[in-house]
Amino acid sequence: MARQPLVARRAEELLGSSVVATSPVAGGDIATATRLRLSSGQTALMKTLPHAPEGFFEAEAAGLRWLSEVDGGVPLPEVLGAASDCVILAWVEQSAKTPVEAAVTFGHQLATTHRAGADGWGLDQDGFIGRLPLPNRTAGSWAEFYAIRRVLPYLKLARDRGAIEEADAAAVEKVVGRLTDLLPDEAPSRLHGDLWNGNCLWGQDLTIHVIDPAAHGGHREADLAMLHLFGLTHLPRVMAAYDEAHPLADGWEDRLGIHQLFPLLVHACMFGGGYGARAGTLAARYA
Repeated sequence: MARQPLVARRAEELLGSSVVATSPVAGGDIATATRLRLSSGQTALMKTLPHAPEGFFEAEAAGLRWLSEVDGGVPLPEVLGAASDCVILAWVEQSAKTPVEAAVTFGHQLATTHRAGADGWGLDQDGFIGRLPLPNRTAGSWAEFYAIRRVLPYLKLARDRGAIEEADAAAVEKVVGRLTDLLPDEAPSRLHGDLWNGNCLWGQDLTIHVIDPAAHGGHREADLAMLHLFGLTHLPRVMAAYDEAHPLADGWEDRLGIHQLFPLLVHACMFGGGYGARAGTLAARYA
């Protein structure tokens, strides 16, 4: 690895440790990722973004730390440093292997994280989902929070951007009006909040590590719905282990589509109308 002086100097300011070498990391579509080799022998990942939105990296670091408080929960990279312009995390060495045993363990760990709970529906600070602001101000129930902090803000933005047809938007609004009847009562769970397969890293330690949270207190079916929307290797085994450790309410599989409306609308806002149409088709099942 060579050494990028500006990146290395910024990392050294935050870490108080010398950076021996740096190298670019491919794959990120928002921040620039750089691998750091530190004089201590540790390897780290540094993410930077010029003119990052206020609180962008601080929210990521806070979410990782909050989720990491749970003993026996999902593994997350340690936060080594964070500032307004970057975050530095312990490196996760990935593997091409995806053993069933790791999926089963992940199911148990995710159940433990969810079961740790939260103080309420939401969080004490707003966050981000991709580049988009993510409102987290608490609400009195999950149905209320999911409507006014998740579905409706991104439905409005999708409309403003021409990313959803009016008929599809109307179908989503009908579901929002029925959320109190459709969603079961549970205590708030400690959610990752953006739990798709791209944020699940199969490590060389044969463990699934999770990254890039949009953490908050919410209904655990929301995390599970996102896993199902975008898929995960051995997902049935993950779910069997999860349900064994933290049994789900009857009908959870039928409700996954309700909790998939939020990520579909986010994707419509970011990537276009195909996702808006999917949200409308899905909503029609519940309207």
